[in-house]
Amino acid sequence: MDPRDNPVLRALRERRSIRKFTPEPVDKRTLTAILEAGQWAPSGKNNQPWRFLVVTRDDPRMDKLAACTQYTPIVRASAACICVFLDKRSMYSEMKDHQGAGACIQNMLLAIHTLGLGAVWLGQIVNDQQAALSALGLSGAELELQAVLALGHPDQKGGSKRKPLSELMLEDF
Repeated sequence: MDPRDNPVLRALRERRSIRKFTPEPVDKRTLTAILEAGQWAPSGKNNQPWRFLVVTRDDPRMDKLAACTQYTPIVRASAACICVFLDKRSMYSEMKDHQGAGACIQNMLLAIHTLGLGAVWLGQIVNDQQAALSALGLSGAELELQAVLALGHPDQKGGSKRKPLSELMLEDF
């Protein structure tokens, strides 16, 4: 079997950032499956320091959250936003825990894609931690926002280009 035919590797190649969504909601069972994908990400010492908050379109916090980013229209159009945090009390290594959060986010993005939905990783929103945490009614004493995943049923096709692998290699193997 050609390794590129593997469904996981194919999902990695096909997943794209989606910034436009239909008005259709995403059901709780599907959201739970996405969160469980994040739950299974690797973490140093298996500390699993990530924490999640789901804000749906009908939640009054959605507009407050949308006001915390330059991507307001994306947040408002999404069916739900998954806010990913690190629990500072559960962290043991800042670098490893941030890497783990990235793996957690990637797991969820891949799950979203394979479930036929679309999402975009919003990172700019973390630039003002206090505003975002306040919009969600949370404290920065225990939580650090890592990203917000705006998701829903896609209303666009995503596109992306990648540099040739040869440009990314430090040396041939």
